[in-house]
Amino acid sequence: MSIVPKETIEVIAQSIGITNLSPDVALSLAPDVEYRMRQIMQEAIKCMLHSRRTTLTADDVDAALNLKNVEPIYGFASGGPLRFKRAVGHRDLFYIDDKDVDLKDVIEASLPKAPLDTALTCHWLAIEGVQPAIPENAPVDVISAPSDVKKHEQKDDNLPVDIKLPVKHVLSRELQLYFDKVTELALNEPNSGLFKEALVSLATDSGLHPLVPYFTCFVADEVSHGLSNFPRLFALMRVVNSLLQNPHIHIEPYLHQLMPSIVTCLVSRRLGSRLTDNHWELRDFTANLVASICKRFGHVYSSLQSRLTKTLLNAFLDPKKAITQHYGAIQGLGALGPNVVLFEVFITTFNKMKS
Repeated sequence: MSIVPKETIEVIAQSIGITNLSPDVALSLAPDVEYRMRQIMQEAIKCMLHSRRTTLTADDVDAALNLKNVEPIYGFASGGPLRFKRAVGHRDLFYIDDKDVDLKDVIEASLPKAPLDTALTCHWLAIEGVQPAIPENAPVDVISAPSDVKKHEQKDDNLPVDIKLPVKHVLSRELQLYFDKVTELALNEPNSGLFKEALVSLATDSGLHPLVPYFTCFVADEVSHGLSNFPRLFALMRVVNSLLQNPHIHIEPYLHQLMPSIVTCLVSRRLGSRLTDNHWELRDFTANLVASICKRFGHVYSSLQSRLTKTLLNAFLDPKKAITQHYGAIQGLGALGPNVVLFEVFITTFNKMKS
């Protein structure tokens, strides 16, 4: 037996102009109507659960009707749950509690603004990692007023003080996970195949420019604190080499932070703590890395090669330096080319001997 009575079928039929529907036909249609209603409600509940909601809305029913290729019901859209009231004199009859609207207020209300035409505009989200202060971008948070303690520490001359707002550099979660994974491999698994794949990614991926300052600080910190760890030093130089090979990275502003770490791995007295550490190979690799930097960025920083040559020459001519430092200086000067060896080394040595 259907929960939909035949009287409901007769009322629906009369609403669409069918006045001569027989009771037997209405009784036969009732189970089919119940089946269709249950099918639609099951699909609507699925849409509700998929939207992570616990309240069924008219939009869920419309979505279920759309899935069944049925025209949706018009005029019942609502942003919130509908309120029903019981009809007076009827125990099981309910109606939607609509708010009464004065027709006079609707007529006298002003017309809404016309919608704007569709248009496209472009603006800079960030330039070299710095967000420009334009109306299209989110405003920088206003600095709060100084506390009472800081007020007493201010200058007595009452001169205006220029306060520059700090620029917050925010990384996406994907880039943060990428940086953490690469640094973990460089520190703990420098000889693994996964680290080699990470080096290839550093040399080819086009979306790594926001990570350049982080990799620069990471290399500088680890080189300064890990001179006794040979595998780590070699891994760090390979990371720098991969970053320099990436054509999508603008690394020129960070060379002044990378060069001290690179030169340290070239002319440091001792690299590694074990006798089996092949620090000669690391110095050869770093010498070629220095030469590639001078060749690529020498026209941008005119004093780069001259300052580097002077540093290597001082390490080479200093008799107090160890043989490992002399070796690194010779390899670095040799990698810079024969002209550097001729004009810098021999001429400088000749002038010192002459004086």
